[in-house]
Amino acid sequence: PPRPRVRLAGEVSDSAAPITLPTLPPPPQRAPIPVLAAVVPIVGSVVLWVVTGSPLTLLFAALGPLVAVASVLDGARTARRHRRRTAREHARDRDRVAGRIAVRHDAERAALRRRHPDVGALLARDGDVWRPVRERGEQLVVGSGDAPSALRVTGGDDADALREAARTVAGAPLTVPVRDGVCVTGPPALAAAVARALVLQLCLGRPPRELSVTAAPVGERSWVDRLPHRGSAGARTVAFTGIGDGDAEADIVIAAVPSGAPTPPRCAAVLEVRGFDDARLAWGSSRVPVSVEGVGLAQAQAIASLLAARAEALAPEPAATPLALAELIAGDRAGPDDRALPVAFGYGPDGAALVDLVADGPHAVVTGVTGTGKSELLVSWILALAARYSTKQVCFLLADFKGGTAFDRLRSLPHVTGVITDLDAGGAVRAIDSLRAEMRRREAALAARGARDIADGGVELARLVIVIDEFAALLADQPELQRVFVDIAARGRALGMHLVLGTQRAGGVIREALMANCPLRISLRTADAADSRFLLGTDAAATLPGGLAGRGRAQLLRAGDPAPTPLTVARGTREDIDDVVGRAGDDPLPQRPWQPPLPRSLTLDEIDMPAGEPAGALRVGLRDEPDRQCQEVQTLRPGRDRGLLVCGGPASGRSNLLSLLAAQHPRPTLIPPDPERAWDVLHAHTPRAGGLLLCDDLDVLLGAYPADYATAVLARLEQLIRTGHAAGEMCVLAAQRLPGALARTADLLPRRLVLPFRSRAEHVAAGGEGTLFDADAPPGRGAWGRTVLQVPQAPRPLAAAVESSAPFAPRPGVTAVVTRRPRRVEDALAAATGSSVLLLSEVSEAIEAPDEMATIIVGDPDQWQRRWSLLAQLREQGDLVISADCAPEFRLLTTSRELPPFALPVPDRAWRCGPEGTIERVILPGESR
Repeated sequence: PPRPRVRLAGEVSDSAAPITLPTLPPPPQRAPIPVLAAVVPIVGSVVLWVVTGSPLTLLFAALGPLVAVASVLDGARTARRHRRRTAREHARDRDRVAGRIAVRHDAERAALRRRHPDVGALLARDGDVWRPVRERGEQLVVGSGDAPSALRVTGGDDADALREAARTVAGAPLTVPVRDGVCVTGPPALAAAVARALVLQLCLGRPPRELSVTAAPVGERSWVDRLPHRGSAGARTVAFTGIGDGDAEADIVIAAVPSGAPTPPRCAAVLEVRGFDDARLAWGSSRVPVSVEGVGLAQAQAIASLLAARAEALAPEPAATPLALAELIAGDRAGPDDRALPVAFGYGPDGAALVDLVADGPHAVVTGVTGTGKSELLVSWILALAARYSTKQVCFLLADFKGGTAFDRLRSLPHVTGVITDLDAGGAVRAIDSLRAEMRRREAALAARGARDIADGGVELARLVIVIDEFAALLADQPELQRVFVDIAARGRALGMHLVLGTQRAGGVIREALMANCPLRISLRTADAADSRFLLGTDAAATLPGGLAGRGRAQLLRAGDPAPTPLTVARGTREDIDDVVGRAGDDPLPQRPWQPPLPRSLTLDEIDMPAGEPAGALRVGLRDEPDRQCQEVQTLRPGRDRGLLVCGGPASGRSNLLSLLAAQHPRPTLIPPDPERAWDVLHAHTPRAGGLLLCDDLDVLLGAYPADYATAVLARLEQLIRTGHAAGEMCVLAAQRLPGALARTADLLPRRLVLPFRSRAEHVAAGGEGTLFDADAPPGRGAWGRTVLQVPQAPRPLAAAVESSAPFAPRPGVTAVVTRRPRRVEDALAAATGSSVLLLSEVSEAIEAPDEMATIIVGDPDQWQRRWSLLAQLREQGDLVISADCAPEFRLLTTSRELPPFALPVPDRAWRCGPEGTIERVILPGESR
């Protein structure tokens, strides 16, 4: 009969639950030898023999061992059968788990393909074409390949291969962000087919009102021109380019170039195609194999015609021509004394609708679902304000948290002090620190004039309008910023700081404390009536038409209005932006409340020496201080600053910083990485006024010394730091880690720069602020106290030190040489010096050499200790040379407690000890390291 199904441990019906692999049962215990059963028959047979006196009864004694052996053999047979049975059951359980993993992978693959469909999947399901899906417009499917699986597999200590296979879903769609752009390289026909599929994927996923195709190669225009997206008023633009085609104005770039041609700079993802099933995706630091999708020219023409017919069916009547903003901003600019901000960027029932952010605000909320024109409304409002008011009257800080493209075209406006996007790593937090500083600056300016409001006479501050698109996305990323905006909303009217918050829905996103200070409200079409009532108090926004007919149509509610009024937003164009820039003319640039992030690389020429710095000051880098709204050059002043400690991981820029300081100093002193040369420099160096002492990789250098030498080096270094500060010299030390003894020396240096480490724990251990750790920090980016600093690239590397040890040359008289290789050294010295060289074993008594001649006696440490009187005589009359590999016997042979100059423990290194007590390091001839 069929075996009943075994329920696996941890098996549940939920497809998202982890799968637990079966564990191989432990082997059965070996049966013990039945000692008692073997002994009892022996005892019984002996008793019978004693009673009966018959020797035949002793035969019963053999039954005991026979029974014991039979029992052991039977237990072994039973254990083998048990092992075979459990192995078969375990294999069946693992096969069943493998089947479950395959089923779960199939479901996961299908879900990923539904979430990220390609051209074939979009055409197979007609309902998916132009269906609004949140992530569909942000990710582009470039092919299929191996993707990480969300499936979790536990247990099964003997199933590493099965567990490894469960981590990857084969044939899953691989995506890249559309904003990164894709370049397809390969044979021209194949690259063009794959690029067509990518462009059509975008056009099938987004309707013409959301996507506009602005460019196409000459050979592709036969089908691109049929697309309803060609030249449409989409909020986002895509360019299909080839070699030499322009793409500077497009938000998304899809390029097709032959193999070996240069990749367009706007394309961060490169798809190298050799066949539809033989392609490689290079994106970021990864390079993965993919299978790609291609569309032929005839197929592309058919799909374009299908989309054109669909667009015509959805909008049988031509859409209304967008209202031009140029007519509304054509008037004269406001006078310098005009302190309000009334402008018209749309039309109401009675003509141009004036909206005053000061009188009707001081803060505003703009809502509307995707595709209704919320971003265009914000752009038109900004253009209208910039066209009427000078940079002395109004300036803007723009934040876009839906991909970073809505406000890119406004960067050229002189009124715009900065554009923050969700792509900036830490940019939002820096901006908030800057806004706090801006509030303090404005409060100080009002207090200096004795004014309570920016509108009071004598206060020369431009109104700062902070425009945020997708406010909900900002709060989802940084929820603690809600309190900052509540503070700005409460005090912004007096300080001249105004918020314009754009979001798809206000309910559940904006707190009541913030909404209470936002009486100016504009709502495009909302998803449901509850959103409209929350913002406007009526259902007016929910009844606005959808599609192209409702794009740009809104409801406007000012402070004091009994009910909202209709508003049709005018659409700004590139020509309007150019016109506003031309009107600004020679307007002075406003003060930036927000500094852009530090550059990822700098040169020394890009940072100037700050005014007032004394002669000899050294530039360290550019320091970011968003809470002070500035970026300042950090300097070190030899003679005033005691020193600097630089910590950082591999390739973090430690050596570059030391090279940078050395390049700016006329006479730097470098402690070289070679331990012998480092010892010589440390002990020969004398601190001087204005001097600079540099040491790179100090922890590595100390690790090259024995314990007694490392202690001596640290002691000498501490002495130089203390005496150097008194003499006016500065010390800069660099290390990757700070072991116990080095940490004490590091504490003598008052300043510390923590360059990038691989982990937060290493960053904090080196003395850096935990909040300043950045896993993606470039080389040279470090924590300077509570601020971030970028070190420039040094103009030249540090110069290498020259050899500091002199070759051995015997002086007149008798020289004693101690080495572990007497015969080899004897031959080498005789050949190199031409002197008389004798082995100690051949010398019977003390010898005297003429003053003009040199005699060398060579022996090993044991021989010299046996000839102690001769050694003492020669030590007083001439030189004693001790090979570095005899370092353990140095103090015994010299009777000196002084630590000799460090020498590498190799045969060619030696110490020459003179009769006057001098010790120097020399190089013996004929010996190699």
